[in-house]
Amino acid sequence: MSEQTKGNPLALIPFGVFIILFIGSGIVTGDFYKLPVLVAIFAAILVALLMNRKTDFQTKLQQLTKGSGDPNIMLMVIIFLLAGAFTSVAEGVGAVESTVNLGLSVLPGNLLIVGLFVIACFISISMGTSVGTIVALAPIGAGIADETGIAVALAMGAIVSGAMFGDNLSIISDTTIAAVRTQGAEMKDKFKANFFIVLPAAILTAIIFGFITADASQTMQEEHPFELVKVLPYLGVLIFAILGFNVIFVLMGGIVFAGVIGLSINEITFMDFINQLGSGFESMQNLSLLVILLGGLVELIRQNGGIDFLLQAIHKRTNDSRGGEWSIAGLVSAVNFSTANNTISIITAGPLAKQISEQYDIEERRSASLLDIFSSSVQGLLPYGAQILSVAAVAEVSPVAIVPFSFYPILLAVSGLLAIAFRFPKFTTAKK
Repeated sequence: MSEQTKGNPLALIPFGVFIILFIGSGIVTGDFYKLPVLVAIFAAILVALLMNRKTDFQTKLQQLTKGSGDPNIMLMVIIFLLAGAFTSVAEGVGAVESTVNLGLSVLPGNLLIVGLFVIACFISISMGTSVGTIVALAPIGAGIADETGIAVALAMGAIVSGAMFGDNLSIISDTTIAAVRTQGAEMKDKFKANFFIVLPAAILTAIIFGFITADASQTMQEEHPFELVKVLPYLGVLIFAILGFNVIFVLMGGIVFAGVIGLSINEITFMDFINQLGSGFESMQNLSLLVILLGGLVELIRQNGGIDFLLQAIHKRTNDSRGGEWSIAGLVSAVNFSTANNTISIITAGPLAKQISEQYDIEERRSASLLDIFSSSVQGLLPYGAQILSVAAVAEVSPVAIVPFSFYPILLAVSGLLAIAFRFPKFTTAKK
């Protein structure tokens, strides 16, 4: 917690303005695209800039640009752009259609969404990024929904659910690394502590998806022609992700591979390839701008004392080890709700969580696990978070419509709460 900045609840007003404009306008009008989200975020930023008269306007502008240019934010933007380019090129060469039809041909309709969830789990735990997983699989999920009559929001919920599974558990995920580093835990110990909490949530999620789509096969068409060579770009991305390559290399390699295949089978020309790259970049511009501006807004709120207020308010309620665990869960959840970024929320709440764990004899792997679990569960349910915004942009569906189908983040939160209430897993007891 910052020693220079005093907690100030009024600093959270700009975030409230954004939420009211973004979600409130959609509820009132029945159309969540009625008010452009960039207008909502600019209005919130303007409110933040007009607050805190003790700081001059030029300084506040510097704070805004500092937050917008945060390395985590810019890395996310690069992933967005590369994923958009890969999606565009893959679609241009027919990879999306062939991959969807292959799945329709191999799997029965009532297992397609379960399969999509499981594939997303494998990709995200291999790449360590939920966003990269989401934007790579969203076109396939949308195609499956079109062919089977399954609601597109349900298919997107399966992808978000699988993506958050890996984001929470992967040993190369930035959220996992941040949780381990801030708590001074060992990666393997944190993985073990997490695994027995997230596994029941993942299994139950697969069962729910299977139950909901049990009659999906009745709406499927008879024939689904595909060309195996066109499936190779997605297969390549999957293989390299599982091998643990960096997401940037995976996406860049996928773009080049898809382009080479398209050119070799005369599906596209070189200029088509270039134009598809441009189209893919353009498709992610609004999302990239939104993430950048959100980063700036969060920094203004932090500088004005909004984040410190959350940290202080929740810390005051702690009086024993179980209360300490509730506080850690509440801290990272509240900060994640305000920042819409689970990595930033862990880094922000991590130092105070470390103090709580030391004061109340909570094991490092336990506190690291709780930080990761509750930040991931909240992030997977935020309609203004990068994960749901990105999948909504690709599938052209309201982000709010996807939230009810993000079963894994919901069950992960429940599993985490039960883990605190009943103190399991047993080997993560308070340290002696």
